[in-house]
Parts: sequence; C-alpha cells; structure tokens
Amino acid sequence: MKNYLKQDPWCIIEEGWHPQENKITESLMSLGNGRMGQRGNFEEQFSGETLQGNYIAGVYYPDKTRVGWWKNGYPEYFAKVLNACNWIGIHLKVGEEEVDLHTAKHVSAFRRVLDMQGGTLFRSCEVELNNGKQIRIESLRFCSMAEDTAGAIKYSVTPLNFSGTISFEVFVDGDVKNSDSNYDEKFWDAVLNDAGHNSGMVTVSTRKTNFHVCTAFAFTMYENSVEMEFQGKPTLKDKYAGVTVNIEAKQNVTYTMYKYAVNLSSLNFSIDNLPNEAKKILKSITSKGFESMLLDHQQVWADKWALSDITIEGDIMAQQGIRFNIFQLNQTYTGEDARLNIGPKGFTGEKYGGSTYWDTEAYCIPFYLSTAPEKVARQLLLYRYNQLDKAIENAQKLGFSNGAALYPMVTMNGEECHNEWEITFEEIHRNGAIAYAIYNYTHYTADYSYLEEAGAEVVLAIARFWSQRVNFSTDKNKYVMLGVTGPNEYENNVNNNWYTNYLAAWCLNFAIEVMEYLKAKSPENYHRIVEKIKFDETHELKQWRTIASNMYLPFDAKSEIILQQEGYLDKEQILVKDLPESSRPLNQKWSWDRILRSCFIKQADVLQGIYFFEEDFDLDTITRNFHFYEERTVHESSLSPCIHCILAAKIGDYEKAYEMYLRTSRLDLDDYNNDTEDGCHITSMAGTWLSIVQGFAGMRVVNSSLHFNPYLPQQWMQYSFKITFRKALLKLTITKDRIEIENQSGISTVLSVYDQEYKLDANSTLVI
Repeated sequence: MKNYLKQDPWCIIEEGWHPQENKITESLMSLGNGRMGQRGNFEEQFSGETLQGNYIAGVYYPDKTRVGWWKNGYPEYFAKVLNACNWIGIHLKVGEEEVDLHTAKHVSAFRRVLDMQGGTLFRSCEVELNNGKQIRIESLRFCSMAEDTAGAIKYSVTPLNFSGTISFEVFVDGDVKNSDSNYDEKFWDAVLNDAGHNSGMVTVSTRKTNFHVCTAFAFTMYENSVEMEFQGKPTLKDKYAGVTVNIEAKQNVTYTMYKYAVNLSSLNFSIDNLPNEAKKILKSITSKGFESMLLDHQQVWADKWALSDITIEGDIMAQQGIRFNIFQLNQTYTGEDARLNIGPKGFTGEKYGGSTYWDTEAYCIPFYLSTAPEKVARQLLLYRYNQLDKAIENAQKLGFSNGAALYPMVTMNGEECHNEWEITFEEIHRNGAIAYAIYNYTHYTADYSYLEEAGAEVVLAIARFWSQRVNFSTDKNKYVMLGVTGPNEYENNVNNNWYTNYLAAWCLNFAIEVMEYLKAKSPENYHRIVEKIKFDETHELKQWRTIASNMYLPFDAKSEIILQQEGYLDKEQILVKDLPESSRPLNQKWSWDRILRSCFIKQADVLQGIYFFEEDFDLDTITRNFHFYEERTVHESSLSPCIHCILAAKIGDYEKAYEMYLRTSRLDLDDYNNDTEDGCHITSMAGTWLSIVQGFAGMRVVNSSLHFNPYLPQQWMQYSFKITFRKALLKLTITKDRIEIENQSGISTVLSVYDQEYKLDANSTLVI
C-alpha cells in the first residue's frame, strides 16, 4: 500500500515531489468528460517515469490477435484503446535549457491537486535549473463537462531570480504510440496540420478503422493581468503543430498562457467537415474565455454531485475514497451517447483494451440507476441491444444457431476481441449479467418500455444460447454445463460452475416471464418479436422450463456448502490467512499451473450469485457460504471486495464489511494490487457506491418498494446519500441514534426500514 497522498474530503493531494510514484499519481489525477480525457501528465517536457495518455471515447485500433495456435471462432483482433493526440503540451525553455522536472537541479514547493468537487487539476512547483535560474510554475486545467469536445489550461511561469528569455512552445502532437505497442508500432496516419501565430491544428486517422480525429488549439498570453501582444512562430512536423513564443521576462513578474483545445472525432462529425467544426468550436470557447468556461464546467459538476455525493463524517479516508470513485465514474460516462460504454480504465490508461466488459451490467448499472436520470442507465442497455446482431454472429462462429446470442467478453463494436481462449470461449456467464441488467433496470424503474421495444429480444437471444449450451447428463439425470470459466478466473475449463448454471436457469425463467408479460400487456410487441425472430412458443418455452427446473447445481451435503464447481473440494483446502506474504499477489508470484490447482479464488464467484439472487437463500445459507469462500478468496480482482462487503453487512459481520469497504474504496488510492500506474479500475468503482448503499444502508427493492436495513460503521459519526427511485428523490442520513429520510421530490413513495413499512409523502421527512 502507498500512502504518500494527503487525506482530504474533496481533493487528491500530492505535497512534495515523488518522482518514483509519478505514474501512479498520473493515473489518480486523470481528467475526463465522457467524450475525451487524459492522464495527469505535465504540460512541459518530462523525461522521467511517465505514461503519457490522451484518449478519445469510442476510437480504437484492431490489433492482430497473437496466439500460438488458432482455434475456430477465435477473435480476429484485440481492440486497443488508442493513445491519442497530446493536446496539453506546453514545452518551456529558460534561456537555452529545457524545463524538465526529471533533469532539473532541484524541485521544491511541489504540489499537485485533483479537485474532485470542481473537476480540475492544479499543479505548482519551484524549479531550479542546471543553469542556476529559478522559476515558479502553476497550471490549472480541466476537460469541460459543459462542452465535451473541449479542454482548457491556465499555465503560469514566474522567474524568481533573473530577468531573461523564456520560450513557450505550445503544441498538439499526434505522433504518439501506445505503451503496449509491439515494436513501437504507431496506429495513426497524418491527414493534415496547420499553424498560425497563436493557433494550430492536427488531423490524424487510424489505420484499418479509419477514425479521424481533429485536435485544434489557440492561446492568449498575459503579463500579470494584462493581455500581451506577441508574434508566435509556427512549427509543423509530422502529425505535429506548434507555435513558439519568446518573451523577455522580468524577475518576479508572472506570465500566464490560456490554452484552449478541442478534440473532434469522426464518430460525431463528418470527416470532411472536421477542421471547420473544430475551428468553429475553438472560436466559441476562446471567445467565452477560461473563467467563464470553468464556471460552466463547475456548474455541471455541482449538479452531478447534488445527486450522487455520499457524505461521511468522522472518517476522512472513507470520505476521500468514496468521492474519488464517484468522481471517476461520473467523468468516465455521462450517458450522452449510446455507442459509448465504461471502459475498465476509463480515461486513466490503456490496459486491457476494449471499452465494454460484463462489469458494466453487474456493477455500474445500479449506480447510474440511483444517481442519474433514467436515460443514462437506459443508454447502457441500448448499447447492448444495438450490438445484438454482432452477438448472434459471435455465437454462430462457435456453432450456435437459431438466433442464439453470445455477447463478447471484451468489445468495442459488438465483436469479440478478447484473446485468451479460456475467457473468450468459456467465461460465458457474461451473457447472464446482461439479462440481469435488463431485469434490474425494469425492476428498479418500473419502466417496461425498454423491455417491450428492445430488451426482450436481447433476453430471448440469450435464453436461446443457454438452451443450446447445456447438455443432458444421463448419469446425473440433470442438465449440465461443461467446459466453462466462472467469475473466478483462477479456475479454467471446469464443469458445472454453480454461478454459471444458476444464472443460466434464472435467465431461462426470466425469458419465459418476459414472453408471458408481452403476450398479456404488449401484444403488438409480442407478435412483432415472434415474427421477427421466428419464435416457436410451444416448443421453446417448454424446453426452457424443462432445462431451468432440471439444471444441475453442485452442492456438498456434508458441509452444506454450494460447490463453486464440480470437484472443488478435491483441491487441498488452504486458507488465505495461511499463505505467506511473499506469495501475494498470486498472479505475480505463482505459476499459472499452481494457481489453477489451488483452492484460491480470485474474486466472488458463488458469492456473486448469492449477491444477485439473495432472496433465494436464507440467512444461514448465506452466512455459511460467505465464511467458507471468503477465507479462500485473495481479492486479486478489483471486482471482489465490494461483493464481500455487501454480504458481510447482510450477515452482520460489520468488521469484515468495513475492511472490504476500505479495500474497494481505496484500491487505487493506496495501490493495493501494485497496478495503479497502469490506470484506475473504473468499473469496479461502482462497487464502492454499492458497498455503502446496498451494504451499510442495506438498500434493496422488494415487491416494488425500497427496503433499508441501515447500520453505522463504528468508525463513522454519520453518513448520507441520495437516490432516485421511480422519479422520487430521497436523501438518507444515518447517525448514531436516528435514520432520517427526506423526500426531496413531489412524488410520494412507500418504503420499509427494518421491515417496518412507512408512507413518505411528497416533500416530507421521516425520522426513525
């Protein structure tokens, strides 16, 4: 664990220069606005440890899948999230010396601050160069949440012990490569570049996919608070446009540059019109000015925090942790575009590739359902509906037919692009998470229109997949599922993973319920779908009922433990507490063979199923299985601690719940798994919100109403949060002696607290 960052309720603060941790800090201080973003890199040249990263949502490169041998159905490419044009660049020279914090003689008074409340990144430092000259640098930047193609920088330099020439080279640079490029391969081709005395533009296109991105900038200069006249010198190079301004600087006078930039992609604008649109938007934001842009940006953040903030009194580590996670989720996905999703690294790095995993449906949907307008979660569901044809094609490649759909493990456009066979072919539980998200959305919002118009087709295609993926075992007299990988990826190619089998049976039953609902409540859509997919009601529904009611679910009667998969108890049963510290993390210290033969679990597997279908199990069953599996779980997936937190709270193991909460909320802030330098774990951050709202507050939807079973962690004085439920906006505050629920909307609602039902009128408050 790293602990070099200052604890603060609203900010991530680095005080003092920690170059050895710089890549971690860059990840943590990333900015984004749903359309574009970048890591917390320096504007000026830096030759030390860094991962320079700028990213444009939805733009990717289909890199060739590299495997030792090819299998039918194998994905043809691995989708890389592309490092895009660097728009923040301001290289600085004092005299003839390039300013570089890595090579400078001394760096002092260093401070870097991510202000999560306002969505800005600030940095200040004093630098003594090798030529003896000293300067102070201050910068403030943001990716505008109000204008999602734009960003702005306020960059100030003050000479402290000299008067003399300071050169600013302001630029955008598209000649970049990914950190995981093979043989330093680059994925961008030059299209055009241009520069004037205070502006420049670069347009580049991706190879193969032909995405075009136009990045343009303009800037103004001030001496103290007075705007300066200057004549910049343009520089054009391959995929690069820059402007150099030389200033005869005076000692203790501050020179400030305001840099405005836009990133436009061919996802949203015609290729031919990109430069003109870029110029138009650039002119608009430059005219508006930095301070006005900043106010608009901060207002959007204020509106988002008004709905999604969680306040914690008495525990600053917990407060900082939850806000960091909420901040990253809100700046990664805004719901403005149904073609976009929530990448595992968001705008903080490029590891893993692809933009969509099952994490979105299993973890992120509940966060957006409760903290944003309904359309935001609906957009995520539409994303999958729009890719249904690709999911059917993916299944066809593996031999499935009749409209069966297998959604990809990793995707950018609906095609599978994950290149590990044991996951690509076998981690098929991802299909169930998508059906579950549709159920979750409908169950939470009572909005059946998505189900009627789009969701039902997805559910039916998934059900057709499950009905073909099982086979009947005469030995067991049950339907079985062979050769799968469950959520616990430290087990591959197993038979009858309980979670996958249980989820498949649930999906089949859900598909039956959907068809019955449509037939009764939306006959027009029912007949449309039956005709469109050639649905054989008599045969298919009968088959699905038979499979669902006769699915094999491994269970050990002696211990009364649900078995993660057949043969799990054949493994040597060693507990995590007996593992030497030198063995952790297993994925970095053990061979894969040793991991696969061990009983150790990467993340919630059986417990993931119990979390989804909690109402199906009594408290004794949940408690027994929780303790058995938690003792064997190493939590080497970012998705693991939150599920354990929620279930620990459910069974009253509050000490374990709090331990798991801190782990999930500060996973990146404290670099638990020694991998934050690659980027933050964005999708698992929704689990931090779940840990408080579903864990500590015990929120559930039962019989179409909200139920709460709150408790207050002993480390806290109180906590509060807001949720939107079926148009009602509720604020809950839990203290040591009371629970206060304020209805901040004009809609009355019925809810239960500790199984006692209450009617909460519009604009009223309930105190328990």
